[in-house]
Amino acid sequence: MEYWDLYDVNLRPLGRTHRRGDPMPEGEYHLGVDVWVVNARNEILLTLRAPEKRALPNEWENTCGSVLAGESAAEGAMRELREETGIVAGPEELRAFAYRLAYHTHLFTYILRRDVLLSGLSFQPGETVDAMYVTPEKLDEMVAQPFGARPAGERWPFVRARLMKMIRGE
Repeated sequence: MEYWDLYDVNLRPLGRTHRRGDPMPEGEYHLGVDVWVVNARNEILLTLRAPEKRALPNEWENTCGSVLAGESAAEGAMRELREETGIVAGPEELRAFAYRLAYHTHLFTYILRRDVLLSGLSFQPGETVDAMYVTPEKLDEMVAQPFGARPAGERWPFVRARLMKMIRGE
């Protein structure tokens, strides 16, 4: 069973935990993370959600998840990346990139600039089953479709402009 630390809207710890799957009380939040892996050709790594997942099976996403009780956001990001792709990244490699409050989540976004061979990835059973690189333009096309990349599409609009500036060296 997964537990999350609880925070108020201002990111102050409440000193309590919450069990994943239970309804989140109004005015209480947990930490979430997403990681965008970008290679030297400025392509974005996406993973395919497992077909047995209850929510959005067989859809493309970037690495994301909830921070476990006792973890920092960066630690949660490194763990999710390792679990979902097999990529081991240190905190010095993750660049804090964006933050937003979404639903009952303080969502921290990280960028990892690294060339990773698809053949070197390992997938988490029940979570991810495949991976591919896409250009930002291809991701735009994918999220415009009704199906296929809804998980990535939920987060893409909040990072796209900043990511494009980073890619252009601005």
